Amino acid sequence: MPGHDELWLQHPVPRPDARQRLVCFPHAGGSAVIFRDWGNHLTDTAVYAVRYPGRAERIDEPAPDDLPALGRRIARAVAQLGDLPLALFGHSMGAGVALETARSLESLGVPVSHLFASGSRNAPLPAPPPPEADDAHDDPATVARLISLGGTDPQLAADPLFQELVLPYIRSDGRMFHAYMRSFSPEPRLRCPVTTIVGDADADADERPWPELTAGPFREVVVPGDHFYLTGRPPFALLEPARKETP
Repeated sequence: MPGHDELWLQHPVPRPDARQRLVCFPHAGGSAVIFRDWGNHLTDTAVYAVRYPGRAERIDEPAPDDLPALGRRIARAVAQLGDLPLALFGHSMGAGVALETARSLESLGVPVSHLFASGSRNAPLPAPPPPEADDAHDDPATVARLISLGGTDPQLAADPLFQELVLPYIRSDGRMFHAYMRSFSPEPRLRCPVTTIVGDADADADERPWPELTAGPFREVVVPGDHFYLTGRPPFALLEPARKETP
């Protein structure tokens, strides 16, 4: 039986000489596997990917239905990583989970060195989706949307096993995220720097007023690509800690 931190965090590439730790949060319907290779490219960074319940190794557990509560649970596992500068990277829905995790970490007295909100842009909050939107799409429509976003291979999406095992938690994540946006609060404000990373062709980016959510510095970086720009061009150069120049 894995320990509490091992249950929540996957760390496939050891970095004993790392200068920072980076915790990565998958998108809705995603799992830790999308970050499995990042530790091979971030040479100064120990990469940890969050394992959400209800999928992959945790498929037998109930999928989460309360996003702030999910952030609090993850924060308890991540808090023990605070011996080095601790950065968080969340993509799409994962940006919201990373935000709530950062809030919880700061409330526990664990500093967050940087929050990277990927697939998200600085903008006023859109009108929250009505409750009936949670179940407005049938499975074929959900599959079509996944393919249109660019993050799912059409052949994989057509696989009956994929539709049996994966679609339920994709839709569960959607319901959880919609509920979160209907009750979203701008408080408590973060203290850490925030960087948003958004593709120049991303018409589906999460939108929220990020500069108002932190007392720290904010910047937005636009990169080539659509909503899943990171599958082909992960933003590694933005994530490594800055090196101090030696005289």
